[in-house]
Amino acid sequence: MSDAKSTLLLVLAAIAVGFVVFWGAALRSSARGTSIRPTPYELFVGLVTDFFDTLGIGSFATTTSLYRARKTIDDRLLPGTLNVGHTIPTFVQAFIYTKSVEVESRTLIAMIAASVAGALLGAPIVARWPRRHVQLGMGCALLVLTGVLVYRQLWTQPTTGTVGLSGGLFAIGVAGNFVLGALMTIGVGLYAPCLVMVSMLGMNPGTGFPIMMSSCAFLMPVASVPFVRQKSYAPRAALGLTLAGVPAVLIAHWWFESLDINTVKWLVAVVVIYTAATLLRAAARATVP
Repeated sequence: MSDAKSTLLLVLAAIAVGFVVFWGAALRSSARGTSIRPTPYELFVGLVTDFFDTLGIGSFATTTSLYRARKTIDDRLLPGTLNVGHTIPTFVQAFIYTKSVEVESRTLIAMIAASVAGALLGAPIVARWPRRHVQLGMGCALLVLTGVLVYRQLWTQPTTGTVGLSGGLFAIGVAGNFVLGALMTIGVGLYAPCLVMVSMLGMNPGTGFPIMMSSCAFLMPVASVPFVRQKSYAPRAALGLTLAGVPAVLIAHWWFESLDINTVKWLVAVVVIYTAATLLRAAARATVP
């Protein structure tokens, strides 16, 4: 592993420790007023969504769908809960794939930095959004994400390609990840769009895994801080995502080579369309933001 990657992982480890300390203190404060012990369903959601997240499907759309199916949390708290709850499982993903998949360090670091900058721009704004704005934003964004998921299914991705970008393609990749980082803060997963983007830019699709996972691992703690400070998330549900999500990542990584998930991807697309429609319908019916 290159020195740049080693340094990157050391920095990520420091951020992970800092986030655990920060969120742990916030959870202790929340526990004084109410129980933060996750329900079996909240743990189930974390197990399922982070399992498929590790396979490149993403966790935000599936988590949103499962939460809304049981009215688990208020729609207003969705972006914060998704970002906070999936942060630690994403740390685990990033460590696994950054070490095991070859990708040029310059491209990896630049795209990570761009996604973090996008999250810094978006998170403070979204944390203050009222419920109706969240419903509209997530409903529209999930429809776009569905288009990306369907495109990935219909488009035959290349099996070879570069491990880095240069020139104009480098600039496009960095700019694209900046936008995807900003979209993460309204609850739109970065994984599927990032995989499509790197493939279209001529990179080997496998390089998308360390890029997307490391990008999220660095930007999600940054995006989570405003949500935690403003209490714009559901602590119990977020803890359920984390506690079940970490073992789910490890299980999925062990099964990755032998699991055929094409049918699952189509099912996810259908579920996401339904969830987007329900969010938009709820926003349309709301007379007060």
